[in-house]
Amino acid sequence: MMMALCLCSTMQAATDPADSVLWNDDPLKLQTVVVTATRTPKSLKDIPVVTRVITGEDIRKADATNIKDMLQQELPGLEFTYSMGQQVLNMGGYDGNNILFLVDGERMAGESMDNIDFSRLNLNSIERIEIVKGAASTLYGSSAMGGVINIITKGPSDTWSANLNTRYEGATKEWRHGGSADFNMGKLNSLTTFQMTRAKALDLGEESSLPTYGGRSYNVKERLVWQLRHDLSLTGRLGYFFRERESGEVSHERYRDLSDGLKMNWSITPQQHLEVGYSFDQYDKSDLNLLTHKDLRDYSNRQNVARAVYNCQLSIMNSQLTLGADFMNDYLMTYQFAADNNHRSQNSYDAFVQWDYAPTEQWEVIGGLRYDYFSAAAKGMPTWKLAGMWKSGHNSLRASYASGFRAPSLKELYMDFFMGGIFMIYGNPDLKCETNHNLSLSWTNYGSITSNLKYCLTATGYYNFFSNYITTATVVRDGKSGQMYTNIANQQIAGADVNAQLHHHNGFGARVSYAFTRNIVKKGQPDLTAARPHSLTWRADYDHQFTKNYGLYVSLSGRFLSAVNVTEYTSSTLDEMTKTHYDGYAIWKLSLSQRFMKGITLNCAVDNLFNYQPKTYAANSPVTLGTTLTLGLSIDINKML
Repeated sequence: MMMALCLCSTMQAATDPADSVLWNDDPLKLQTVVVTATRTPKSLKDIPVVTRVITGEDIRKADATNIKDMLQQELPGLEFTYSMGQQVLNMGGYDGNNILFLVDGERMAGESMDNIDFSRLNLNSIERIEIVKGAASTLYGSSAMGGVINIITKGPSDTWSANLNTRYEGATKEWRHGGSADFNMGKLNSLTTFQMTRAKALDLGEESSLPTYGGRSYNVKERLVWQLRHDLSLTGRLGYFFRERESGEVSHERYRDLSDGLKMNWSITPQQHLEVGYSFDQYDKSDLNLLTHKDLRDYSNRQNVARAVYNCQLSIMNSQLTLGADFMNDYLMTYQFAADNNHRSQNSYDAFVQWDYAPTEQWEVIGGLRYDYFSAAAKGMPTWKLAGMWKSGHNSLRASYASGFRAPSLKELYMDFFMGGIFMIYGNPDLKCETNHNLSLSWTNYGSITSNLKYCLTATGYYNFFSNYITTATVVRDGKSGQMYTNIANQQIAGADVNAQLHHHNGFGARVSYAFTRNIVKKGQPDLTAARPHSLTWRADYDHQFTKNYGLYVSLSGRFLSAVNVTEYTSSTLDEMTKTHYDGYAIWKLSLSQRFMKGITLNCAVDNLFNYQPKTYAANSPVTLGTTLTLGLSIDINKML
């Protein structure tokens, strides 16, 4: 059994000690206002596009180590696996490059194995996470053909707040220290967040094919909101991230990111709103030689994005019109390009329109159209969507069709790299965009079983047909075998999601989420995805505020993933493939949180409760050494004062 001490974020205490639980008029969060699915604020129960929300309360209850652990605990069908020493995402059969991650609606620069650097995301600064599965390119363009995960950071407070937290995890001997400070000074609001980590490498044994590394990181962000007038505000942000991975005895890998942005929100009239913004993000990689102390930068991805979005509430036909346009300059310098031309860039332009029409209280229809143009390929890509919702009492039915795409990256277009001194990998300037056609049908029912027991049930079925999937294929150049990016035959993904939720006034709650995924490929065509057919997440919890100075929260949660057969390369030249079987597994977690006085919380958790360990550690194995006990503490200074 692994032992760990953890000091981490707290559950918020009830403001009224007379209330026995954290109960409100919306315990199932159906009134939560979200923006990702339509780019306009709407309550969760009124959106025609199926959206899943992980609230700040869910994040605190999950008590996860990082964003990857938290997403795996909350979303069935989502799993992080390994590829060439890097963790990569699989969500419902889609790879990380087909799921668009946003922070407050902004893209993130940089990638490793087609995934963003997830360690850049600080759980302490997140207010909620909005997930839209299926094609969403009509609003968000390239890479949103499998879905969008939009991380919404915390908003300004009315007065001020401050939090200090720290965490120690025994398995990796990781220390994580964090803090935040939020000040409201009349028309100016400032929010500062900070986090630093230090971890040792996991020892998975000599037979493990998974390399694990120790390292350290720093992450600091500042956001200023200036309310110039009641109808006009400016938001400025600045962030810096640094991570060092102890990848070898002679050299360490370093990762840096600098981001900033400025956004104007103008309520022109009560019916018209305009948002104009600019964002900058630069993500660099370098190698530090421990003998010479030289730090050589060999990768830099820089994005400059300008955006404008206009919303207008039309009095006629009870509808809303949304117009938008974006410009992005994408620059990439990498050692994986040819030595005589190690940097490339491209400009992309887009414009989109969306019409939201609600003829009656029961019906709502949304239609959208978008066009993107990419200078590197000198080609454009249109996308469109149509979604509708019918409501009657506590029932709602949603149906949608949407198209999506992913444009080839600069790496896939121009790569010219001798991989590990074994074989070449070539880019392909003639690549076509990956495309997807997504059909979805969903039913939701919510209500009260008794006056004190509320429930919500959602069932969704979907079908995806995508073509021109980009992967590598064996080619022969100058008599030598290598790999080149290419488009392969069509594939399909079908599946279903079911989510059930209960909440009782006395503090008991429960949620179960199930996902089924099936990849359909032609006979003889390799299935390169690693989607497990069946997966399940669950949580049963109890929350009670006994007195003004003491409250208790306890939960039992877990996740199950069924067995899967994955097609993997078995030779160093990547010209031989075989199917590898991975067993199914279940991991349980028991959490206890105690609230003292007004701002002190003590947490205790037993992760991997039943001590599961895989037979061997490989690409699709969970990285766990068995049961881990954690303790935690968090201090909300403003509540104590």
